[in-house]
Amino acid sequence: MPLHTEKKQSIIEKFKTHEQDTGSPEVQIALLTERITYLTEHFKTHKKDFHSRRGLLKLVSKRRHLLDYLKRCDVGRYRTVIKELGIRK
Repeated sequence: MPLHTEKKQSIIEKFKTHEQDTGSPEVQIALLTERITYLTEHFKTHKKDFHSRRGLLKLVSKRRHLLDYLKRCDVGRYRTVIKELGIRK
């Protein structure tokens, strides 16, 4: 299920790095995190939805790659993103 436009715009506004930013790693990670949390709630009621579970695993993998890239390039931005999203413990 795609994100609603208003929700997506609010996430982009919160995590953008400059005025026209829609594709920085921070924005992409935040959008993926929102979709991942939606799907994990979906699986609490639909336990046998294995096709969507495969999509969830692909989203988690994509987010992991983006986080690794951000950690490799700029550790400060990486720490800020994981702190704001509450990804790591």
